[in-house]
Amino acid sequence: MKKLIQTIRNIWKIDDLRKRILYTVGILLIYRFGAYVVIPGVDPGMLHNLQNQSKQGLLGLLNMFSGGAFANASIFALGIMPYISASIVMQLLGMAIPYFQKLQKEGESGRKKINQITRYLTVVILILQSPAYIANLVSQLPPEAVYPFNPNLQHHSIFSFFGIMSIVILTAGSMFIMWLGERITDKGIGNGISLIIMIGIIARLPFALVGELVSRMEQKGGGLVFFVVELAILVLVILVTILLVQGTRKIPVQYAKRIVGNKQYGGVRQYIPLKVNAAGVMPIIFAQAIMFLPLTIAGFASNETLTGFARVFTDYNSLPYNATFFVLIIFFTYFYTAITINPNQMAEDMKKNGGFIPGVKPGKRTAEFIDNVMSRITLPGSIFLGFVAIMPYFVRVVGVTSQFAQFYGGTSLLILVGVVLDTLQQIESHLLMRHYDGLTKSGRIKGRSSYGVAS
Repeated sequence: MKKLIQTIRNIWKIDDLRKRILYTVGILLIYRFGAYVVIPGVDPGMLHNLQNQSKQGLLGLLNMFSGGAFANASIFALGIMPYISASIVMQLLGMAIPYFQKLQKEGESGRKKINQITRYLTVVILILQSPAYIANLVSQLPPEAVYPFNPNLQHHSIFSFFGIMSIVILTAGSMFIMWLGERITDKGIGNGISLIIMIGIIARLPFALVGELVSRMEQKGGGLVFFVVELAILVLVILVTILLVQGTRKIPVQYAKRIVGNKQYGGVRQYIPLKVNAAGVMPIIFAQAIMFLPLTIAGFASNETLTGFARVFTDYNSLPYNATFFVLIIFFTYFYTAITINPNQMAEDMKKNGGFIPGVKPGKRTAEFIDNVMSRITLPGSIFLGFVAIMPYFVRVVGVTSQFAQFYGGTSLLILVGVVLDTLQQIESHLLMRHYDGLTKSGRIKGRSSYGVAS
C-alpha cells in the first residue's frame, strides 16, 4: 500500500503526466454522459422493450461495447464499431490494392491519407447502419409511445423528418466518439479508441456482477459460495489472459532453429525479436467486427425474429457462431502478424547492423528463416487466443448468466486486459523517464505496444 501511495504521488508530481491523465478522464466522462443522451423524438420512458432485447445474444454484446448507449437509444448508440469496421477494410485494401500499399510506405503523409479515407468510409458505414438501428428502435417502441413534437412515432419511416434527423444524429454521434478517441491519443494517455471501448465494457461490469449474484441467490441456486468460486475462477482467467496478451518478448535462436528443423548453431545463447503473440488482441477486435455484420444486415433484429443463416450467425450461444469466430481469430492473427512484422525488413536491418543468425546466411535466407519461425510460433498463439475468446460459450453451458460470462475470457476481457496494460505501460514510461520507480517491482510492464501493434 505504501508503494502504491508513493507511486500515485510521483504521478501527480509530473505536470505533463497529470494533465494528460486529467484530460483523458474528462474526455471519457463526456463520452459516458453522451451514452445517456436520447435521440430527440424518442421517449426514454418507453425503451423497456429495446432494453430487454439488448440484454441477451449478440445485441447484448453490441450494447456492452457501446457502454449501454445502444439500449438507451442514445446519440452514441452505434458506438465506435463502424470505425473499427472501416479500419479492417482499409487494412485488407492495403494488402490487395497497390495504391493503398503505396500509401502505407509513404510514412506520415501516407498515414494521414489513409486515416482520412478511413473516416470517409466510416461515414458510409454509419449511413448504412443508422436506418437499420432506427427501424429496429421503432419496432420496439410500444404503440402508446408519444413525444411532444413527434406524436405518432410508429408511423414514421426512415425517409420521414424523424428518420433523416436520426440518421444524421447517429452518424454525427459516432464520428464525435471517433474524434474524442483521437483527442485522447494526441493529448491524453493511452490509445483513445481502445480506451473508449474499454470504458464501455467496464460500465457494464457492475450490472453483470449484480445480475449473476441475484441469479445464484434466487434462480439457479448455489448461493454465495458458488458466486465466490466463480469470482476466483474469473481472477485466474484474468491472470492467464494477462500472460497471453503480454506474449513472449524474445525467442532463443537455438529454439527457433529447432522449430524449423535446423540443428546447426553455435554454442552462444542468442535471441531474435519474435513473439508468440505478436498481434496482441487486435485479431479479437477484427473478428468481432466481422461477426457483427449479419446482425447489421438483419437490421439489429433480435434472434427470435430471425430465421436460417441470420439466426445462426447472430446467436453467440450457437456452435456455428463460435466455430466461425474461432477460425476468424486464427486468420486475423496471421493477417495482423503479417502486416506488422516484415521478415525482409528485419533481415535487412540485421545485415546493415552487422548482425546474423549462426548457421543462416544473411539476406534472403535469413528472411525465409524468420518467416518460417514466425509462421510456426503464430499457430499455437492464435489457437490459444481463439480458445480464450470463445471461453464464454463453455461458461454459459454450466449456467453462468450471459452478461457475466462475457468477462470469462472473450472479447470483453481480452480488450480490458490489453488496454489496461498499454495504458499502464505509457504511465510507467513517463515515470521512468523522470527517474522515478516503475509501477512493478518485477520489471517493466509489457503491453500490446511492446510489439509495435497499433490499435
